[in-house]
Amino acid sequence: MKRYRLYNFDFDSRASVLNLEIKEEWKEETKRLHRENKIKIEEMFIEEYGKLNWDQKVKNIKDLGSKPISIVAFHNRFFNQIRSSFIIGSYYPALTGACALGERILNHLIFALKEDFRNTPEYKKVYNIESIDDWDEMLDILEKWKILLPDVISNYRLLKNIRNKKAIHFDKETDTEDRKLALEAIKLLAMIITGQFSYAGYQPWFIENTRGSFYIKKNWEDKPFIKRIYLPNCRLVGPYHKLGTNFEVIDNYPYTDKEITDAEFVRLMEQARQGIFLK
Repeated sequence: MKRYRLYNFDFDSRASVLNLEIKEEWKEETKRLHRENKIKIEEMFIEEYGKLNWDQKVKNIKDLGSKPISIVAFHNRFFNQIRSSFIIGSYYPALTGACALGERILNHLIFALKEDFRNTPEYKKVYNIESIDDWDEMLDILEKWKILLPDVISNYRLLKNIRNKKAIHFDKETDTEDRKLALEAIKLLAMIITGQFSYAGYQPWFIENTRGSFYIKKNWEDKPFIKRIYLPNCRLVGPYHKLGTNFEVIDNYPYTDKEITDAEFVRLMEQARQGIFLK
């Protein structure tokens, strides 16, 4: 009767506050609160990155935008470092870092999931090696294993072109386009993370119509990517669970041990919101 609810995730939406346009037609109290919030966010960023060259830093923050919501996995910490490099003006390290992390994510996925695909032809290519640097080969393997979504693969191919033509192999134009290229690479990596590791609203493994909370479909629970990457970031809950004041899961209802459909799970949650519970 229970489903896995997404629970552990990482995000930083402060940049969206700086990008918010305060409208003249808003009420004065609303405008005041937004101005105060912007000041607080700027102070937080100044404390984190320093006042030196602040005008450029704040432009970099605004251009980067918010860090995408992502489950906690093997990319979060390094993606933070890449964003920080861009913010302080270290554009070439940010560019090469984004490309390197893209490659690292592919390797992580292959070697975290390969034992689930022992009976596939692709397993013979990876079972006794420690890393792969051929992006086309990795994308081909993960596509055949049905791990990466189509949009993610498309964005990976765009990132691969930046890596090969601008970041790693010599191109004299990179000397003057380092910021532009870094921003493009980071944005692509953000879309990859959003597409594969977030809850962007279109991933096929999420139950539909769950009002802003995200639950894994029953028939996806045993799929290797979900089982190895998503479920460690989830909590197994019944339709009558709730979150406490500290976001702890409260789920004390004596559920019966029976299977229900995803649609029935959603229906029971909706009934619980109205105070209706199974007897």
